[in-house]
Order: sequence, then structure tokens, then C-alpha cells
Amino acid sequence: MRRYLILKLLAITLVVLVFVVAVVWLAIDTLAAGYFVTLMEKYHISPKPAHAMFVEAVHRYLLWAFVGAVLLAAILSYLLMRRVLAPLTRMTRLSRDIAAGDFSVRAPAGRRDEVGQLAAAFNQMAADLAKLENLRRKLMIDVAHELRTPLTNIRGYLEAIGDGVVTPSPDTIALLQSETMRLVTLVEDVLQLARADVARGRLQLADMDIRAAVENTVAIFQPGFAHKDISVQVTAPPGNLTLTADPNAMARVLRNLTDNAVQYTPREGLVAIDLIEKDGRVVIQYSNPAGELLPEDLPFLFERFYRGEKSRSREHGGAGIGLALVKELVEAHGGAVGAELTNGRIVLRIVLPTSAHPAA
Repeated sequence: MRRYLILKLLAITLVVLVFVVAVVWLAIDTLAAGYFVTLMEKYHISPKPAHAMFVEAVHRYLLWAFVGAVLLAAILSYLLMRRVLAPLTRMTRLSRDIAAGDFSVRAPAGRRDEVGQLAAAFNQMAADLAKLENLRRKLMIDVAHELRTPLTNIRGYLEAIGDGVVTPSPDTIALLQSETMRLVTLVEDVLQLARADVARGRLQLADMDIRAAVENTVAIFQPGFAHKDISVQVTAPPGNLTLTADPNAMARVLRNLTDNAVQYTPREGLVAIDLIEKDGRVVIQYSNPAGELLPEDLPFLFERFYRGEKSRSREHGGAGIGLALVKELVEAHGGAVGAELTNGRIVLRIVLPTSAHPAA
């Protein structure tokens, strides 16, 4: 690459030099030579020998100047190419390392010129690729781990039934059906999460009453609340609370938040849902007892496959995808998510603009 760029730069320089020399050459032959002849005739001196000597000398000096300019251009081009192309050549080599799977390589970015800016952008790209690769590997490991437990249980019971160790009773069939539904739920959650990733910028926006949507969602989950004697308190400003959003996506967000509250609130607990409109934004807060959650768990609650309560069994807890899906859909609307612990209660908060600006 360096050789070709040096040749191109030299070719451009040579074209410019040839053009300048040609212009000066023609100017001397037409204008300067004419003035010289006129001056010689004014002083009654034969112009022909002097004119020939003058033109020959000028042409010779022009040729020497041209050769010197070419040599100087070659030297400066070489030095400039070493200065400019060395980092580019290094980044080319590093890009091959990244293509081979080594995302730890970085280009020196100490310079403040355009090459330094390119190196900084290159390093940011490498860091983002490394993060994506780590997330991909973690996702594959987590999905395999989540699938292994129900599949192992199903396989064990089927082998036991086949060997005659376990009788295919209604209880056994119900257990197998429960494990199968766990698999179906997990696959559906992963699919929904993938669709949420794709949904960015493809939302079907419409005006919706977020207060009515919250109340409808609570009504759907009312049997779950009643089964655990959980009290639900919804607080919202009077009247309609209009929000421009994708109704299907927001329904999924509210279902996941409400389902999270049903699963993780203890018997006879209180779930508080607060709707707040402030500065052109709508804040939706779900609050319930924190249980075993610790402050260090908060930054990871919306990460995929994360469970804050370590002692919670998989039968009672989900796969850790619900809140991750909430984050993806909220951020797709240009909003933000957050969590905090207050007086022994966990507060999950989503903030949405009243007029959504889908994220790219």
C-alpha cells in the first residue's frame, strides 16, 4: 500500500511540476525572449547570438530546477509517507487480527491529527466488537445452561418410564408437561428478545393511554395477585395520560413488569405502580419488597439471564430475560430504565418521552 501511494503522490507532483515548467518555458520563449530582443535592438546590439544564449541558459536552468524539484518531491514524499502511512499500515495489520478473532488489539492513538482520530475510531470499533463478541458467547452459554436443566429432567423421567422404574402416572405427565412449558417459555422469551433487537427503528407508533394500559395489565394478572393475597396500588394523575408509542411493545413491557411483580412479591405483600408525567416524559415505577436483592445487583437487573435472588429456584423464577426485554423495548422508544432500593423495596423505573423518538 505504501509503495502504491508513494507512486501516486509522485505522479501528481510530477504532473504539477511539468505543467509549471511548461508554462514558464512557453512564457520565456514568447514573452521574455521578445522583451530581450527589443532591449538589444534599443541599444543597437545584434540580438540573435545573445537571444540564443539567453534562451538556452533559461532552458538549461529550468531543466535543472525541474530535476531538483523532482528529487526534493521524492524525498519529501517518502518522509511524508513514512509519517502518515505507518499508522495506517499498522491498522491494516490490526484489522486482519480482528478479522481472525483477536479483539484485544489496539492502535496507538496519541496523535491529534486526522490519523489520530482514525486510530481512536478504530479502537472504539474494536472495543465494541469485543463487547458484542463477549455478549454473544455469554448468550450462547446462558441459553445452553437454561435449556440443559429441563431437558435433563425430561430425559431422566422418560428413561425411567422406559426402564419401568417410574410409572407414567398423571403426576409424572404433569411434571413432564411443566418442564416442556419451561422450554417453550424460554424459547419464546429468547425469540422476543431477538425481535426487540430488530425492532429498533421499526416501531408502529400510535397515541395510547398508558394509564388505561397499566390498569388493563393489572386486571389480566389479578388472579396471580389474588392467589398470593398481594395488594396492588396504582397511582396516576387524573385524566388520560397519552403516550406516543408502539402499543404492542408497550403491552409487552407492562406484562413483563407486572409478571415480575407477581413472581417476586411475597404473600400479602404490596405492589405499588406509580405513573408520573414530568417535563414531556412519562415515568412508570413498579415497587415491591426487595427480598434478597443487594445494591450491587442493581446495575445487572436488566441484563440477560441475570437473577438477583440467588436462592430463588428456577421453578419460581424466570430465565432472567423479562427485564432485559423491557430494557430493549424501552430504549427502542428512546427511553431509559433504572432500578433502586428504597426502604427495603425495589423500584423498577422506566422513563419514556411522550413523543417517542425511536433509537437507531
